[in-house]
Amino acid sequence: MTPRNCLVTGASRGIGSVIAGRLSAAGHRVALTARGADQLAEVAAKLSGPSLCLPADVTDPAAVDNVFSTVEDAWGPVEVLVLNAGAAVAKPMAKLTDDEWYGQLELNLTAPFRAMRRAIPAMTRSNWGRIVVIASIAGKIGEPNLSAYTASKHGVIGLMRAAAAELAKTGVTVNAVCPGYVDTPMTDGWVGKIAARTGKDRAEIRTALEHKQPIRRLITADEVADVVDLCVASAAITGQAITVDGGAVQS
Repeated sequence: MTPRNCLVTGASRGIGSVIAGRLSAAGHRVALTARGADQLAEVAAKLSGPSLCLPADVTDPAAVDNVFSTVEDAWGPVEVLVLNAGAAVAKPMAKLTDDEWYGQLELNLTAPFRAMRRAIPAMTRSNWGRIVVIASIAGKIGEPNLSAYTASKHGVIGLMRAAAAELAKTGVTVNAVCPGYVDTPMTDGWVGKIAARTGKDRAEIRTALEHKQPIRRLITADEVADVVDLCVASAAITGQAITVDGGAVQS
């Protein structure tokens, strides 16, 4: 494949860092953004090709615009956009605050919208582009104690579908990857919060998450990256929310 200019959000750890590594190994130029500068530098040091470390808060519109402008000044327009930044607030709906609700929508739905809006004009001008949103199986089913996260992930899948339909004739594809429970620091954080709230043993909680998936283990970040690779390579896959969860949600 022709080397492309890639931007990966939430690239400092977990799924995002693995995706960045895959894109770099495939010969692409990879710009990394997340809030942690030190962690971004550690990821970039392991990449095999050109990279840019661009610390930013993706919920800040000015910061996002600056990230895109920096990539454009260095390499040209973003051609592959992987929207991985996200987080979850785990608590019963009755205890969820307005600030937590709006924070989840801002990070998991509005930030991807702003990044897509910024990337699309250049992609359509060149008649080529790939946008991949890392969503969740929570975008397809209801998850208890994750109401704001679930709503935001349902929303971002709807956003992806609308964008894919709008851009179908332009050479730009838009897809979502919907992992189940993945072996990442984010899942470790969930386990810790559940343990603190319930008093249960962390190992017991982790096993329960593993058993939610028929393959009886957590998904690996590499298995999520496999599907991102497919979405980047294919011009015929668009408007899809591809589930990677060991068979828990069959769709």
